[in-house]
Amino acid sequence: MIEALLSFLGGTAFRMIWGEVSAWLTARQEHQREIERMRLQGELDAAAHERNLAGQRLQAELGIKVIEAQAVAREGEIEASAWLAAVQATTQRVGIAWVDAWNALIRPGVATWAVLMLTARELQWVPLTATTEAVAFAALGLFLADRTLGKRGK
Repeated sequence: MIEALLSFLGGTAFRMIWGEVSAWLTARQEHQREIERMRLQGELDAAAHERNLAGQRLQAELGIKVIEAQAVAREGEIEASAWLAAVQATTQRVGIAWVDAWNALIRPGVATWAVLMLTARELQWVPLTATTEAVAFAALGLFLADRTLGKRGK
């Protein structure tokens, strides 16, 4: 009977101890797996956050570039409008005969001077400074723009 009792207690105790050890090992593995999962999730979240920040920085940079491009385009529009206004102002009559006659003669005269100066430069008869070239080209441009816009009725 003692053998039966020892067998019973030994088998039951062994199963109880093994069950507790097995449960402890299982809980430990699950805990380690959960810690590893949390670490990986943290790395993934950090990488996603970095990608989001990079995307926001890129969008901000592109937004600034769009604003800069719009500013440059607007500046070009303003310069073109100013040029058109200057060209249109050259054809307005003031009502004083000698001023109107002078205005009628000065544009073709300056354009002729510009053509002669640029031709002389190309033929290397006269060296022109950068300022003189700029004035000659501006005068020629004003005369040609005036003639072209006049033909269009503007």
